Amino acid sequence: MSDFVRSVRLWFVPGEVRREGKTPDYRFSLANERTFLAWLRTALALIGGGFAVDQFLPDLRWGWRVGLALALLAAGVLCSLRAVNHWARCERAMRHGEDLPVSRFPALLSLVVAVVAVVMVVVVLVGWEG
Repeated sequence: MSDFVRSVRLWFVPGEVRREGKTPDYRFSLANERTFLAWLRTALALIGGGFAVDQFLPDLRWGWRVGLALALLAAGVLCSLRAVNHWARCERAMRHGEDLPVSRFPALLSLVVAVVAVVMVVVVLVGWEG
């Protein structure tokens, strides 16, 4: 079974991770869970930002408003999926005594948020009436 399929399976049956390797110090598992929850808070903030752009900028051209809202919503969805996948991968790595997995996702998310922020700055400075 591929690593990705195993990780996705752990999303829905997290108790299966206990069958692998040996139990790490509980503090590491709790830290992994706190990191997971931080990613979920980030996802919720991005989703809330997407809805805010759509609801509170009615004078912004439709294409810009929807584009910015969808970019934030998509980032929130990806962030929530990444959170659970990263949790499973880290838990497995800790149980096997391996290095924690690396990811390009934080850099990608930072770029998306930065691009949306720059567009919002331009919208505010230039004005949004068409």
